[in-house]
Amino acid sequence: MKSDLLIAVTQLAAERNLPQPIVVKAIEAALAAAYKRDPAAEGQDVIVDMDPSDGDVIVRTVRHVVEEVEDPLMEWTLEQAQEFKDGVVVGDIIETGQLEYNPGRIAAQTAKQVVMQRLREAERDIVFDEFIDKEGEVLTATIQRVESRWVTVDLGQAEAIMPPTEQSPFERYRPGQQLKFFVVQVGRTIRGPEIIVSRTHPDLLRRLFEVEVPEIFSGVIEIKAIAREPGARSKVAVSSNQEGVDAVGACVGLRGIRIQNVVNELLGEKIDVIEWDEDPIKFISNSLSPAVADKVDLDEDEESATVLVPDRQLSLAIGREGQNARLAAKLTNWKIDIQAASQVAEPEPVVLKSVDSSTTDTAVEVADDGSSA
Repeated sequence: MKSDLLIAVTQLAAERNLPQPIVVKAIEAALAAAYKRDPAAEGQDVIVDMDPSDGDVIVRTVRHVVEEVEDPLMEWTLEQAQEFKDGVVVGDIIETGQLEYNPGRIAAQTAKQVVMQRLREAERDIVFDEFIDKEGEVLTATIQRVESRWVTVDLGQAEAIMPPTEQSPFERYRPGQQLKFFVVQVGRTIRGPEIIVSRTHPDLLRRLFEVEVPEIFSGVIEIKAIAREPGARSKVAVSSNQEGVDAVGACVGLRGIRIQNVVNELLGEKIDVIEWDEDPIKFISNSLSPAVADKVDLDEDEESATVLVPDRQLSLAIGREGQNARLAAKLTNWKIDIQAASQVAEPEPVVLKSVDSSTTDTAVEVADDGSSA
């Protein structure tokens, strides 16, 4: 027949949604803490064992075998322990007696406090263990509240916070709103696990593409670089690892359905998908899409590039408030200077006048190659 204690343990495990062995360990720790205060323990350490099958409880007084005794009531030296029991070594725990299990005698309030503390710790450990593996992943969650620009997100079994630095300046968050979040960090604190999520992390965009584009998830297409101005615009450089596969086309999808799904998840953020190339000249030229570059000159020592574009595409290449140029520079890791083709004019012909006493002045036009015309 099950004891009342075991029935209480079973109910507590169900209410807290915790495994029964964890609740049993918490009960054992609580009873041990309470019995240590009982005069019958005579200041010795106490270990409580509870049988999970029938609820029987055994309360044992013990001493720890140590090299140097700090608490004579709880510890023995090796010599003292060997007088009590043969074959012991430092680190052993020796049972010195048993106490009668009498719930009426123990400090119930102490036991209750220890039980609740141990259960809270167990709940925190379970949440931490569940979410530590989700670092770097994308989770769908609901915004719970917005306070002083800090957003609290409901993940189901836990809450996460999104600090201002991880929020898009172009998004407005409201309670009940369901969005996808990137899990930046899962850490331990005194109050329990602290989960930081983000809507601005570049890898949020990466994970969304992996969901929408099977070729990226399988490795046929690889995302080489990402540059984001969250909520406004992003550039993604992709490359195909399989001949015949159009990396950009696969990411855009039929009638743009794949990329549109990503745009919708980011609440309208514009996304440029461009072809990555090992040649920095081609890569830089591609990165300025939708503008088309006429010429790219590199200064490898300074890691800078001068890009010439048609006059009519100068504003398109630079973008609104320089956005397109900034994203291209961030994507390629090159400093980019964009100039209109007309700004780089050909040198004008130089006209020299030669004076000869026997003839009239003759105009000599010197061409670019130094020859006389």
